[in-house]
Amino acid sequence: MGAIADKDYGKKDVIYEDFTLTPSGLQYKDMKPGAADGAVVKKGANQTVVIDWDGYTIGYYGRPFEARNKSKGGAFTGEEKDFVRFKPGDPSVIAAFNEAIVGMTVGSIRRIVVPPNTPTRALGYPDGKAWRSMKPQPSSFSGERALGFVLENQGMIDKTLLFDIELIKIIE
Repeated sequence: MGAIADKDYGKKDVIYEDFTLTPSGLQYKDMKPGAADGAVVKKGANQTVVIDWDGYTIGYYGRPFEARNKSKGGAFTGEEKDFVRFKPGDPSVIAAFNEAIVGMTVGSIRRIVVPPNTPTRALGYPDGKAWRSMKPQPSSFSGERALGFVLENQGMIDKTLLFDIELIKIIE
């Protein structure tokens, strides 16, 4: 499939009118405001953020690969999900999360649309099996399979992802 690698075949990123588009190509929308007097994530500050998240393969049938506040029963049952902890700018976390978390206040929920990676833009998980080395990771086998199917697929599958990020806590 080398002949079709890095080709977009005319498919353009979908720009959602009610989302804010950043220079990097990330789109975000604040779904729930945090506390007005709550702590704010600052770029370059020595903070550790604690988040909960869910993710969907919106470019491929909108399949969920991670769910916040998991439902009882179904494919997302299993071990209790741990919250994700990281320092903004952590290279082991996908760039979209590092960018999106800045400016959030505790208790807020931000929805982000992560376009497919290109040679000049890498906001999401790396393609192929390398995605397994990046945070955040799905907490269930079915979530790993759904995300892996999209990211490891060498065909012309749309790899656009949607995430909801909830900021639980900031540790100074």
